[in-house]
Amino acid sequence: MSAVVVHTTHREDDGVSTTDAPRRFASAPSPREDRAAVFVDPTRHFQSLVGIGAAITDASADVFSALPEAERKLILEACWSPEHGNGYALARTSIHSCDFSSASYSYTVDDDAELESFDIAPDRRRRIPLVRAAQTAARGRLRLVASPWSAPAWMKDNGCMLEGGRLLPEHHGTWARYIARFLSAWAEEGLPFWALTVQNEPAARQRWESMLWTAEEERAFAQDHLAPTLQAAGHGAVRLVGWDHNRDLLPHRARVLLDEASAPTPFWGVGFHWYETWAGGEQMFANVASVAEAHPGAHLLMTEACVEGFDPARFDDWGHAERYASALISDLAAGACGWIDWNFLLDMEGGPNHVGNFCFAPVHADPATGEVRFTRSHRVLGHFSRYLRPGTQRVAAASSRSALKTLACRAPEGHLVVLVLNTQGEETHYDLHVGDDAVQVHIPAHALQTLVCSA
Repeated sequence: MSAVVVHTTHREDDGVSTTDAPRRFASAPSPREDRAAVFVDPTRHFQSLVGIGAAITDASADVFSALPEAERKLILEACWSPEHGNGYALARTSIHSCDFSSASYSYTVDDDAELESFDIAPDRRRRIPLVRAAQTAARGRLRLVASPWSAPAWMKDNGCMLEGGRLLPEHHGTWARYIARFLSAWAEEGLPFWALTVQNEPAARQRWESMLWTAEEERAFAQDHLAPTLQAAGHGAVRLVGWDHNRDLLPHRARVLLDEASAPTPFWGVGFHWYETWAGGEQMFANVASVAEAHPGAHLLMTEACVEGFDPARFDDWGHAERYASALISDLAAGACGWIDWNFLLDMEGGPNHVGNFCFAPVHADPATGEVRFTRSHRVLGHFSRYLRPGTQRVAAASSRSALKTLACRAPEGHLVVLVLNTQGEETHYDLHVGDDAVQVHIPAHALQTLVCSA
């Protein structure tokens, strides 16, 4: 390595990140025991990344469409443009309604097993125009991920899209065809999907749209109905992602879904969320690592994360941003190939949401006044999404201090990207070692750095 440029965001920066002038590497002496160090070995390669992204929900679309044109352009550039903003590479959206919709809805009338009434008209009003605008801002390189929260009420044993319930056996084929029709309808709008999760949070009976699957049921549905239906409908290239729920039960679900002892798995990989019960205050990143080790050919994709418990007094809470940074570093270091945030945009109350399940987003806006607030979480996400583009490959990295969390990747262009998070309440001077070279770096208290190292 010849030089490094350091980009820093920290707790006391008053909303302005800094970029230092390039500094030169020098031949490295032996590391000092009394000085912190970050070690990068670019010769040790691991998973390739598919990118960082966020979700475009009905709630995001409702807020966005009500804003003045100038604010809409500002948000599109800040979130989706690779030249002027975070450059998100992935976007997740729901199949019909989810909790972050203003009401529950589906695409058919009741009891239409032939799907003759199927129509995505609700999506065409606001969500599809926003996804299309985000795709344009992303220069056409945005990969779309679809997720269903529930089948229509008439396909389920509880007769309701809410409160869990299960898909009736006689409608397994109907639901598979419904999903395929959704993919086809969006493709006709010029928005083909890159991946599909079989079910959002299949182990949770929620008061909003939800539907339950055991691991065995999810595997059988995907293998016997969904995968062949997608293939027949021309969507065989769409990647199937299983689980799409928390890290706590991820190892068990992955074992069932990814096992190929009896038959080839239809799954490209498994998705996970970050809402599990924490063990000793720590999120369960070790479960991600255990699945990556047990299933080296499968892909792990973080598909949803948000800070719950909305409180407008905490818009700029550094704790939220640091939680994002810690999870991104830890999940990717554990073997995840991508990371998708939840709603990229919400209103000033953390919605709209038809069941009052409000939460934070990286960007909040007030349609009544046109005010737009970019939070520190938005800037922290940009530390990753701007530099960890699709095709970037993780390389070995470690720190000599537990308070410094780190991740390193090699970009397709050849440069190294190193992330360093300081979680302690005091500044630290550390040596960045890349192979046989090193450079001295200063990181403020509670700060995140992206270091771009040129060859």
